[in-house]
Amino acid sequence: MTFSLKLEELMDTNVSVLQSEKDRGKELLEKVRAVQPGKVVIEKDGTSYLAEFDEETGELLFLSCKKINAATADISKLLEEVEHVDRFLIYDGKRCKGFIDAPRLARKLFQSYQRMNAYLTTILETIDSSCTVIDANENVLIWTKGAEDIFSVKREEIIGRKITDFFHREQLELLRTLKDGTTLYRSQHNARENLVVLINSNPVYLQDKIIGAVVSEVDITSQIQLNNELANTTEKLFHLENTVKKLTATEEPFAEIKGNSTLLKNTKKMIKKAATTNTNVLIHGESGVGKELFAKAIHMLREGNDAPFIAINCGAIPSALFESEMFGYEKGAFSGADQRGKKGKVELAKGGTLFLDEIGEMPLDMQVKILRLLQDHKFFSVGGTKEKEVDFRVVAATNRDLKEEVRKGNFREDLYYRLNVVSIEVPPLRKRPEDIIELTHYFLYETSVKYNRPIHGISQGIMQALLKHEWPGNIRELKNVVERLVVFSESGEIKSEYLPFEPNNHAPYNDSPLKHSEGLSLKERLQFTERDIILKELNKAKGNKQTAAKNLQITRATLYNRMNKLGLEL
Repeated sequence: MTFSLKLEELMDTNVSVLQSEKDRGKELLEKVRAVQPGKVVIEKDGTSYLAEFDEETGELLFLSCKKINAATADISKLLEEVEHVDRFLIYDGKRCKGFIDAPRLARKLFQSYQRMNAYLTTILETIDSSCTVIDANENVLIWTKGAEDIFSVKREEIIGRKITDFFHREQLELLRTLKDGTTLYRSQHNARENLVVLINSNPVYLQDKIIGAVVSEVDITSQIQLNNELANTTEKLFHLENTVKKLTATEEPFAEIKGNSTLLKNTKKMIKKAATTNTNVLIHGESGVGKELFAKAIHMLREGNDAPFIAINCGAIPSALFESEMFGYEKGAFSGADQRGKKGKVELAKGGTLFLDEIGEMPLDMQVKILRLLQDHKFFSVGGTKEKEVDFRVVAATNRDLKEEVRKGNFREDLYYRLNVVSIEVPPLRKRPEDIIELTHYFLYETSVKYNRPIHGISQGIMQALLKHEWPGNIRELKNVVERLVVFSESGEIKSEYLPFEPNNHAPYNDSPLKHSEGLSLKERLQFTERDIILKELNKAKGNKQTAAKNLQITRATLYNRMNKLGLEL
């Protein structure tokens, strides 16, 4: 919040400039008298004066001034000079713009202080959270309504008194900030036995010296209690869902999509609307958000139970094999081909859904054939002479900006508009942090069952670290992090030292997984090392698998094969 005064606001611009060499004696006196109540600047012998006409004596008064260059003028310097000079003439080049005198300067500065104080007071009365400000002597300067509500201390009781009169010194993070300049951001703190808060704190600096400290606190005690209840409920729900799946063959379309954030609910509503038609659907979303799960949900909503769902990853298949994978081939179509021939993905999708994942990575030469397929629903197998006709619905997904790819010439414009009839954006995990808690608990119990490692729960410290993380790899990254924590857990306890990122500053975690892999076989150690390497490269490449493969000096197909074997979702 800044309230800076400009010279234009300080100056009295009601001035007239006269040259004393031209106007002398009585003529000068009359001219000065004529321009009252304004001021007159007299230029005399290279010196500037403010001239005033004294009505009582009838005399002309000359007040000495100091010239100030408007381009280099600084209010702080004016305040230093005002002890020696009462008036300043402000010049822009050779032209006098106005003057400032000591009373006017003091009045304007006081008005600026009042304005800033009015804003600050209103802000502090408006915010709900607790905000406390102390000076260098530990006296309380500000104590908001939120602080009253959390700590049950009235403002009139604490303002002006030492904060240590009301709280134990060891409980006050604010004093550590005052002493050594320590800053905190969303740090969990036990303010007292039955109160847990999230703290932000900063020192107040004036000319590189700490003159006070500010702390804001949000009560999260109820959130922690709800989190603990959610942990118990999620565990029961997980086991219940598994039991239901075993007893019934029907599935709810969104059963695999966890989370109840507003953004996710809105996305599900759009999916339901899109599924009421047979139109093409294009799903946008970053790598790891679960685009295939949404594609399956569309399929389940608009197809029968026996309808096929055929997925093909357009970035995982070498260009030379793409056509035969998509359209299949006849027996003897090429050297090394299966003598019985092979059905392609398109034919297998007949009467169901063809899911084109990573459509933005499809080779340009194949885009022409896919466009014709979408228009006519007809195709030729490789080596075939008879045209085949199929009926299927198309759902495509991409983590790229297809409009930008079209502009670059990497994607056909006509294919883009053919696919982009209905466009749905799957929000990244960082935009719906409220889903992180539910997903974490679900993956926790899913993984503990998978590895037969009972987990007693997850600490608030680790949960806060997960909530603060940016999740460039989205849900896939969260699932892998939880799996890592379970694998390295001891006696049912999860430890923060096994997080693959630094909890405080979100920096990459440089510790090797081999350091904490005692008790695992050589194969398991190698797999976890390889998983960490691949995830790190994917995060660096922001989910772009082609870039990650290039950095790892392997082909994209090899990367997809390794991800598949390591259980990393494609």
